[in-house]
Amino acid sequence: MLRRALLSAAVFSLFAVNAHAARDMRLFSLKTQAEYSGFKNTGRYEEVEALCRRFEEHHPKQVRCFEYGRTPENRPMLALAVSNTGALTPDAAKRRKIPVLLVQGGIHAGEIDGKDAGFLALREVLEGKAAAGVLDKQVLLFVPVFNVDGHERFGAWNRPNQRGPVEMGWRSTAQNYNLNREYMKADTPEMQHMLALVNAWDPLAYVDLHVTDGAQFEPDISIQVEPVHAGDAALRVAGTALRDGVLADLAKQGSDPKPFYMSFAEEDNPQSGFVDSAPNPRFSHGYFLLRNRFGVLVETHSWKDYPTRVRITRNTIVSLLSQVAQHGAAWRQTAMEADLRAAQLAGSALPLSYKTTEKSRMIAFRGYAYTRTPSEVSGALMTRYDEKTPQIWTVPLRDEIVPDLQVTAPKAGYLVPRAQAAMVGAKLRQHGIAYKEMRSIFARQNVEVFRATAVKFGAQSFEGRQTAAVQGEWQKEERLVDAGALYVPVNQPKARLVMALLEPRAPDSLLAWGSFNTAFERKEYMEDYVAEDVARAQLAADPALAAQFRQKLADEPEFAKNPRARLEFFARRHASWDERLNLYPVMRVDVAPVGFMDL
Repeated sequence: MLRRALLSAAVFSLFAVNAHAARDMRLFSLKTQAEYSGFKNTGRYEEVEALCRRFEEHHPKQVRCFEYGRTPENRPMLALAVSNTGALTPDAAKRRKIPVLLVQGGIHAGEIDGKDAGFLALREVLEGKAAAGVLDKQVLLFVPVFNVDGHERFGAWNRPNQRGPVEMGWRSTAQNYNLNREYMKADTPEMQHMLALVNAWDPLAYVDLHVTDGAQFEPDISIQVEPVHAGDAALRVAGTALRDGVLADLAKQGSDPKPFYMSFAEEDNPQSGFVDSAPNPRFSHGYFLLRNRFGVLVETHSWKDYPTRVRITRNTIVSLLSQVAQHGAAWRQTAMEADLRAAQLAGSALPLSYKTTEKSRMIAFRGYAYTRTPSEVSGALMTRYDEKTPQIWTVPLRDEIVPDLQVTAPKAGYLVPRAQAAMVGAKLRQHGIAYKEMRSIFARQNVEVFRATAVKFGAQSFEGRQTAAVQGEWQKEERLVDAGALYVPVNQPKARLVMALLEPRAPDSLLAWGSFNTAFERKEYMEDYVAEDVARAQLAADPALAAQFRQKLADEPEFAKNPRARLEFFARRHASWDERLNLYPVMRVDVAPVGFMDL
């Protein structure tokens, strides 16, 4: 009996020692909790902090772990600079002309594949188990989690449309912003820190790792790259090569990748097919083409399980590293040449938005058998898939993309009045755009102004803003420009970004995001009884105006029925009318003004 007890105690002691040793090994391991759990779970942010330090400790000559900002909840935003070249700072990479690949995970912290896949790919590459030699020719800048505070809003069912992990973070930030709408307006501290990181490192390519929502089908990942549909012509060729190279690599590894976002043209209707598009710059891959750099949107499919999605994302990262190692030097040169071309775009017609035509082609798409029947719950027509029965769908794909809004750039640049200089100047600095400040006291300038003929405000708040859309055209005027005004030249490497921010009708301009809404709000009014007297006086004094008024009454029934519009017809012609109403504050100039200093 005693012998049995001693034997049991020895076995238990050995088990405890082994378990303790295993825990100790994890304290020094470069593996993630996801790997240890068989990719059932993902770790908390403290694991990112620990792994960042450990990678640097294990590979001090190849890895630098650093903080590039703090979140609103005061968590560190961490990045790893990784290279065999020794160029682990922005200055070193620029001085040696080494391409930089920025891979960012967790902008939507529930879609966390990129974090675990990135650490897996990084370890395998550093250990020589994958893509040998790729770090000899580039710097990898890895941001495991962009939305750090959202990552720590941790729980099950944070992504009800997604299979695994068991728990994950939240889509939005602690301030409830969607960072994937932030690249232009940059309201959040997180995006401002990211833009500062981008300005410092100037990555050749920025990779944004996501998990899509959507229907159930077999293709497991989409790879979208810009410039392909938009941007500099030579970069479009290179962007297409980058995209196609990654698609080919993934196909060789058993994936069924697509070059378009796999969302049905009509929600929940497989037979409606798919529509490709060129992204607006609120999104990462739409933003970076404006900087003459590559934006890569990676979307694994949410209905694949977590181990599968992490493996495919890991394969994508390794492929991107391989593509940049092979072609990065040439692509970087193409990007530098695109910068020079952009600095000559003043006076040129440039597309500010794109549209997909109605032209379509039929494609074979690997889906599943499905039925579409009315739901007894919602009453709507619902699609139900049978994942045990693969099926080839023959569906339309609309992928002809053409310019929509095109605007001729000013021959010199934009003038921002002193009253708006602080706000606009802050945005220009965040984006790394060059501008100058006016030093002289007063000057009348021949300029172009934009007076909105129609204004439509968003019906509800969107990402903390009330959006605005305007119609109108630029017209020549002479305006007073005060000291402290800003001059933003078009001829600079970020010319496309300048226009995307400052052209009033651009889809993600400062105006579109509501930064100038007060310019379109009427503040002073004429009482109706005063307006009646003013109208009668104008009618009596100006027969031509009286005839114009009568004609308008006859031609426009809605105007005739609207007392306020009828009185406003005369109020607009009175000296009390606010000539700045609906005047966009930013002006354009064809000649660079004098009296400005560089900032």
